[in-house]
Amino acid sequence: MKKAIVFGATSGIGKQLTEVLVQNNYKVAITGRRAEKLEDLSVKFPEQIIIKQNDIQQVDEVERVFREIVDEFEEIDLVVQSSGVGHVNLELDWDKENETILTNVLGVTKLYDLAFSVFRKQGFGHLVGISSIASIRGNSGAPAYFASKAYQKAYLESLYIKTKTITNNRVFITDIRPGFVDTAMALGDGIFWMVSLEKATKQIFKAIKKKKRVAYISKRWAIIAFILKIVPAWLLRKAI
Repeated sequence: MKKAIVFGATSGIGKQLTEVLVQNNYKVAITGRRAEKLEDLSVKFPEQIIIKQNDIQQVDEVERVFREIVDEFEEIDLVVQSSGVGHVNLELDWDKENETILTNVLGVTKLYDLAFSVFRKQGFGHLVGISSIASIRGNSGAPAYFASKAYQKAYLESLYIKTKTITNNRVFITDIRPGFVDTAMALGDGIFWMVSLEKATKQIFKAIKKKKRVAYISKRWAIIAFILKIVPAWLLRKAI
């Protein structure tokens, strides 16, 4: 039985992906701030899930929980980082910006580093980060969120490059870039190309199995990503 850790499993993609992993014969350690949500999953799959309450903004706590899981599992095949915060923040309210940075940058970096270090020591493992289509360009409505996802994209790419230093390397890095998925993280009204959580999770698990370097969810968002990469900033300023 393979062993996985899902950070941010209380709702949305993290929760749904946990269920898919369990159904595919993984033993899964799940984390999140809301213990009652973690308990709901544990009750459904008592033989395959262990729970660890965790606030990813507290980096010392992230390390403690991560090491507890590693000690219990001994080896880790898969780490999924699904924790995230996003706000439409037109007025640049600092509390919203700060929460986004603490979660999407500080906490995520700590987890990425912990996972990579374990995988380098093992000589194998798969790190999956849930970034976003938002990682491609900036946005006036949610600047901290878009910037934090760009940071995640660059960091995951850096870790991918860093895998060349691992002897007999079997370490894989996957950047999942969803568009709009029907979860609480979908920002704004009149959302374009919204996909169901079930469809998104199926595509994410397929990308994990294929050990893809980058996967857009749903796949058609790759077209938008291509356009965004070539559009000049002055035109983007008019459109957004």
